[in-house]
Formats: sequence, C-alpha cells, structure tokens
Amino acid sequence: MSDQKIFIFDTTLRDGEQVPGCKLNTKEKIELALQLEALGVDIIEAGFPISSPGDFHSVEEIARIIRNATVCGLSRAVQKDIETAAAALKPARRPRIHTGIGTSDSHIKGKFNATHEEILQRATQAVKWARNLVDDVEFYAEDAGRTDNDYLARVIEAVIAAGATVVNIPDTTGYCLPDQYGEKIAWLKNKVPNIDKAIISCHCHNDLGLATANSIAGIRNGARQIECTINGLGERAGNTSLEEVVMVIKQHPELGFHTSVNSKELNPMSRLVSDTMRMPVQPNKAIVGANAFSHSSGIHQDGFLKDASTYEIINPEEVGAGESRIVLTARSGRSALAFRLKNIGYGAFNRNDIDVLYDRFLQVADTKKEVMEEDLHELAKAYQATAIVA
Repeated sequence: MSDQKIFIFDTTLRDGEQVPGCKLNTKEKIELALQLEALGVDIIEAGFPISSPGDFHSVEEIARIIRNATVCGLSRAVQKDIETAAAALKPARRPRIHTGIGTSDSHIKGKFNATHEEILQRATQAVKWARNLVDDVEFYAEDAGRTDNDYLARVIEAVIAAGATVVNIPDTTGYCLPDQYGEKIAWLKNKVPNIDKAIISCHCHNDLGLATANSIAGIRNGARQIECTINGLGERAGNTSLEEVVMVIKQHPELGFHTSVNSKELNPMSRLVSDTMRMPVQPNKAIVGANAFSHSSGIHQDGFLKDASTYEIINPEEVGAGESRIVLTARSGRSALAFRLKNIGYGAFNRNDIDVLYDRFLQVADTKKEVMEEDLHELAKAYQATAIVA
C-alpha cells in the first residue's frame, strides 16, 4: 500500500479571517502563524496583501518569521495585485503567490462580462506575471465546482504550461456532491496532458455540510493538497475543517495517505484560534468540540466504561483533548453513576447502594440539565447519613 503525503494548506489567516467579527491584527496573525507552523501545516496563506496596508504588513512580517512552512499571499489575476503580493512575500524563505480567476459561466458572464477565451488569456497572463516574481505559483479556478469540465481542463492545461506549480480546484459555493467533486478531479487527472507537472489542490466550502467529504473525495481521485482552516472557519458556512481531514486521513490508513500535522496539538490550536478570533466552537463540532468526547446516554456510557472503543474511534489524548467525559443526565444509567461516585471518593458503595442512590439520582436529574459533582456529594452524604441512622 502506498503512503503518499497530503500537503495541508491552512487559510485560517485569510479565508478564516473573512468571517464577520474575526478580523486579526498583525500581532495576532503572527502568533497564530507560528503555532500553525508548530502544528505542522505545509503552507500558510497569510493574507491578501493588496486588500489593505495592514494586511500587507501582516503578510510581510509572517514571511519574515516563518522558517519551515511555505508562506502564501492571495491575489486576483491583476498585475498590481500580483506585484504587491510578491513585495509582501519578499522576506519569505518559501514564498508562494496564489492567483486566479473565476471559470464558471456564472462568473465569466455575470461577474466579468467576458468570454471564455478572454478568461483563459487573463488566467495564463496572471500566472506568467507571478512566475516572473516567484518560483512557486498556485492558480485558483474560482467556482471550479460549477465549471464545465472540458473548459476547466483547457484552463488548467494552459496555466500549468504558463508556470503554475499548484492548481486549485475550488468548490467555491459548496455545491458539489462528493462523487461529483471526486469525478471532477479524476477528469483533470485523465484529461490534462501536463497535469503531472503540478499538484492538484482541493478548496471546498461547507454550504451543504460536504466540505470534508468533498476534500477526501478529491485526494482519493488524485489531489495531493487540501486547503482548510482551523475549526472550519471561513466565508458563509465555512471551509474544510483542518482537524477533520487530518483525522480522517489518520484514522483510515487504508487510504494510503499521511500528513505532517501533529494531531496532539489540534485541540490546543482550536482553542487558541477560537480565543484569538473571538469565535466559539460549536459543542458538537467533530474532533475539537466540547462534546466530541462526552457521553451522556446510559447505553453509550455502559459500553464506553466496559470498552472505550465501543463508542470512541479516536483516543482523546491523540488530538490533545484530555480525557473523555461521563456526563450525568436523566438519560444516564447505574454504571455511569457508580463510575462518577467512585471518581470522587465513594468507591465503597456496593450494587445495592447504587440501586438506592440511582432512584434518588433520577429525581435530581429530572430537574436539571446535568447532575454536577456537588450534587453527587449531596446525594452520597445524605445516603451515608441515613445508612448510619438505620
């Protein structure tokens, strides 16, 4: 079985920052960039240099301090954009310019009021401008998910011939189904004669909740780079979640892929991004949500306490999440109650004790969303007192 590297392209500092309320200053961007490098991402998209003097400065400073990861700056297919990105990336050890243009009929006609040939010319010209300034050029075919495959293949062949080293196939609107997106990547692999001269990249949005599934479909069909963000942050419903694709790849060795990401740093990185961007993580978020390793159903708790693998496919320590949680609610069972009581010093209770305590526990649980540790102490002490009197 092959073991091929999947490059992780993190765009938390660019696409993730586009979430309303998540604007970062230069100091915050630098702190996150250093942690992303420590996490093991391969490419850090630091920003969109032409967009503002502040973003130019942030990209420039990140380019100056990052030692191992490639530092990338976004641009439109506009010469001034590209020159500005190159200027911001000048201090970088491994600079990459990410340039491109919309290729779907919706973009060509509705956004640019142009022809297919005009867009093809603008795409190749942009890559040539960028390649004159840096050796590593990524081209994005915006809205590739809704682009006709034959035309998309023409564009990709042309930009690779012009010098693109990476070709990004974005599902910009999150429209594609996984099989459709996978087939699009396979089509390019089979139809573009010079495709072996570039890395195919997946940039999927989550409008229909399919970003992770589409990205995995992409690498299964020939892509070797995934563009993603911590906590799945990004425009509208967000981007592909870095922690999700990394753990899908790690949990499924039969896929034949690996990444350089240190999975034990995923939860600390998630918390840092959440705190810095002031954007809470939904509790049921895969891998990094507060409830990702919590169990409250009695059936689940009983199975988990007998063998953790019955209800957990990932050891929480593997993703830096600490320990699993047994949460006591009215749906919890006797085994969970006994486990929690033992953990707080009441291990001497026998089965009969637990049976009596369980009835009292349910009375409390029916009045609360969660039975807390102080509630257990009250139950246990009250029971002990009645036992002594008896």
